[in-house]
Amino acid sequence: QVQVAESGGGLVQAGESLRLSCAASGRTFDSGAMGWFRQAPGMAREFVARISWIGGMTVYDDSVKGRFTISVDNAKNTVYLEMNSLKPEDTARYYCARDPESWPGSRYRDPRKYDYWGQGTQVTVSS
Repeated sequence: QVQVAESGGGLVQAGESLRLSCAASGRTFDSGAMGWFRQAPGMAREFVARISWIGGMTVYDDSVKGRFTISVDNAKNTVYLEMNSLKPEDTARYYCARDPESWPGSRYRDPRKYDYWGQGTQVTVSS
């Protein structure tokens, strides 16, 4: 059984930082990638960033490029999302999920490409 668990969310003011963690357990991830998505109330789930387990290839959405950094610790089976210069529009529930394919391809933004999901962690940025 694969489990994915996010942590690190909270309430911060605009301009501050947070680091989210995504711990994967139940098997060894020696291929594929992990992605971060976010969903605000009444909105569709949207892609934020992804990183491959091997090689650490990264992809970011333009809205977070230069502010967010995704990284991986293979020894801990954990992926991190360092979020700096947070804005009120970053407010959402953040989810991480596994993509069984390492190469992003053309569908990396599609949540249906990802098979195992966590329960999410809430990030709220006040103005």
